[in-house]
Amino acid sequence: MPHVAMVPFTGFRVREEEMLALGMTLPGLAHRAAAVAQLPALGLLTLAGLTPPHWTCSYHEADHASASLADEIARQHPTLVALSALTASVEEAYRFSGLLRGRGMRVVIGGLHVTTCPEEAGRYCDAVVIGEGEPVWPAVLADAEAGELRPVYRASAPFDLARAPVPRFDLLGRGPRPRLTVQTQRGCPLACEFCGASRLLGPHRLKPVANLKRELAAITAQVPRPVLELADDNTFAGGRNSHELLETLAAADARYFTEVDWRVGEDPGLLAGLAASGCVQVLIGIESLVFRHPGMGPKQAELPRIMTAIDAIQSAGVAVIGCFIVGCDGETFDSLDRLAAFIEASSLADVQLTLQTPFPGTPLRRRLEREGRLLPGRGWSHCTLFDLTFRPDLMGIEEMELAFRDLARRVFSPAQSVRRQAIRKRVWHNNPRLRPCASEPSSSS
Repeated sequence: MPHVAMVPFTGFRVREEEMLALGMTLPGLAHRAAAVAQLPALGLLTLAGLTPPHWTCSYHEADHASASLADEIARQHPTLVALSALTASVEEAYRFSGLLRGRGMRVVIGGLHVTTCPEEAGRYCDAVVIGEGEPVWPAVLADAEAGELRPVYRASAPFDLARAPVPRFDLLGRGPRPRLTVQTQRGCPLACEFCGASRLLGPHRLKPVANLKRELAAITAQVPRPVLELADDNTFAGGRNSHELLETLAAADARYFTEVDWRVGEDPGLLAGLAASGCVQVLIGIESLVFRHPGMGPKQAELPRIMTAIDAIQSAGVAVIGCFIVGCDGETFDSLDRLAAFIEASSLADVQLTLQTPFPGTPLRRRLEREGRLLPGRGWSHCTLFDLTFRPDLMGIEEMELAFRDLARRVFSPAQSVRRQAIRKRVWHNNPRLRPCASEPSSSS
């Protein structure tokens, strides 16, 4: 019986030593890092759901190229090993592929990074998947079983999400997970310059509610009243029937976190059912106070309007994590001081800070490359969202790194963390899924 071993490279990564040490001492950062590190790899679990029944599957999460894990997988005598990795972890995936191939195993690698850098990836494995994996997965397995694996597989058309299988959540085992993942749509109708995900795997598409119901049923059969993270770039964008989606989520009796844009706060009909559907927290990209990113379309607005919408979302019982991108063009010590002061006084229930990161395949990276601003010697493993990989326009490299650390110290200070914890408690007091105690979900922020 042929066997495929699925290996996602996961984990929270930071290269800059002072930022790493700081992040692990700030409660808000450490808590979120732990939750993110334990999110299952939905892409590989979905491919497992498409795997023919005469194949067996195993799932092995990794955060580094481990010889012991390579030995463990080798003992299963797999017909194929499938690896997935984001940009920050892809070099570890390449090293691990070398360990596997050195033990006689054949390796296929896919994902966002490989899609943008297929020739690079092809040097480290037997086959690469460019774009979405679902359309080509049957051919990959058939060729592997016949011993005729091709070097490149590329889908000829976007995958129809109506054909999406139920991911193999059973491969995760019975151990506790802070969150399980469900995808309700793929891509985003917006085209923000910095986004390394929204359009790299094809156009924006919605998953039919019938598919979501099957996935949620599979999850709740394993974990009653689960906590979910929707693996969407912008859940309620794109003109979908939000009420049908909310009813489906409500029926699962789950609590969930997702990413949206501020316009949710200007949709009274959506707000009325959001908390009742199980939504307890959303991440909203406010992005930058000094730079207007191209491609944001109708998401672009003046800050007072955005904050009014955020207040409406929180009044409806859903906590908002405000996401800010630091280091955009025009950033200075003064602008970062203003950002810190704004966050310290804001009504946001939580905050996420990242450094602008030019991921491969994005308009941002192409622009900075044209301008000669990408830093030599800071390769893919620095694309963590917390390591600087380009030369700022108005600040020195060390100045930006120092300013980012100082900003994190202010924003995630004990006093600020306590203040935002109190805001979350007030917000969740209005959430019917969290009353009467309004205590924090264990996976929040």
